[in-house]
Amino acid sequence: MILRVHPSPARGRTSVPGSKSHTIRGIALASLASGESRIRKPLDSDDGRSATRIYKAMGAEIRQEEGVWSVRGFGGRPRAPGGVIDVGNSGTGCRMGLGTAALLADGDARFDGDAQTRRRPMGPLLDALSNLGASARSEGGNGLLPAVVSGPWRGGRTEVDGATSQYTSSLLLNAPFGEGESIIEPVNLNERPYVEMTLWWLDKLGLAYEREGYERFRVPGGQPLEEFEAKVPSDFSSAAFLVAAGALPGGDVALEGLDLHDPQGDKVILEFASEMGAKVVEEKDIIRISSEGLRGGEFDLNATPDLLPVMAVLGAFAEGETRLVNVPQARIKETDRIAAMREVLESLGGVARELPDGLIAASGTTASSWRPPWPDWPLWRASRSTRPKRWG
Repeated sequence: MILRVHPSPARGRTSVPGSKSHTIRGIALASLASGESRIRKPLDSDDGRSATRIYKAMGAEIRQEEGVWSVRGFGGRPRAPGGVIDVGNSGTGCRMGLGTAALLADGDARFDGDAQTRRRPMGPLLDALSNLGASARSEGGNGLLPAVVSGPWRGGRTEVDGATSQYTSSLLLNAPFGEGESIIEPVNLNERPYVEMTLWWLDKLGLAYEREGYERFRVPGGQPLEEFEAKVPSDFSSAAFLVAAGALPGGDVALEGLDLHDPQGDKVILEFASEMGAKVVEEKDIIRISSEGLRGGEFDLNATPDLLPVMAVLGAFAEGETRLVNVPQARIKETDRIAAMREVLESLGGVARELPDGLIAASGTTASSWRPPWPDWPLWRASRSTRPKRWG
């Protein structure tokens, strides 16, 4: 496929699709529940379909219709799949599924994925599951897929590497269905808002746990979960690209359906865009982002590694340097996002330099000289009657 993109400003109003991360958590918990649950407004994506494939393989019955997915769960007792579970390119789905496979009473589950997912580390999660009584191993002995997991999840205490929050989220999401109490102690936890998202689901569904900050979680085992209905919140990770479109030269974008009280960490993109000079206004049912010129700055992305690509693009159009720091885990995602964004920005005329844990972006000739082709097209103005609030 070849896509040709011509310079033009983004202007208009649109809704934001559902969250991938919420969708996967909803599928996992609906599968772990008893009865038939309904997930409304899920994100129908490759990762979402991978999650349905993973949980179908372990006994869930999932019916996907437009706007709602119905899941008949296995009540915390997954069954051993008949063959290999193909996780595709979904690191999140894989890690949630590895935790669920540790609940197996009989048999085991073998997980594999595509070439990229085979390069993503699974070892710290497999070690933690083994500490909690399960049998979990990488077939190659290198902490990578393919991996084989079996139960039972007896409980106990384990530390878990915090390089990616997905290890901790997998343990927290599945621990309520283990045999005994689990004590989970993350070490140097990155991406904390994603753990908050997992806890949001546990709170919503009435699953019990105790916490000491992010250092220790105590989760009772043997908890029942009845069928439920839940709506997937709109996705701030997807919205980030639309926010950037509004913040770039000539942009003026209004976004519908975003909940600023949602635990998603990527909502900080609104604050970042405002700090860089964009105008961000919250009105009745929309958030409007418009261009007022961008300036560089330093941004800590440890909690929000998914924002690195879009922040790098904003940095390429900003005056001065934009430093994106404290995000070493960006190198172990589906690709090395730091190296990939440096290559992309340089190929398009921007200036970029890699840091061990981040990226420095600055405008080059192409980026700094670009102007919208319709400079007289007036920007939207917020209606005075709505008494809009300036972000921040």
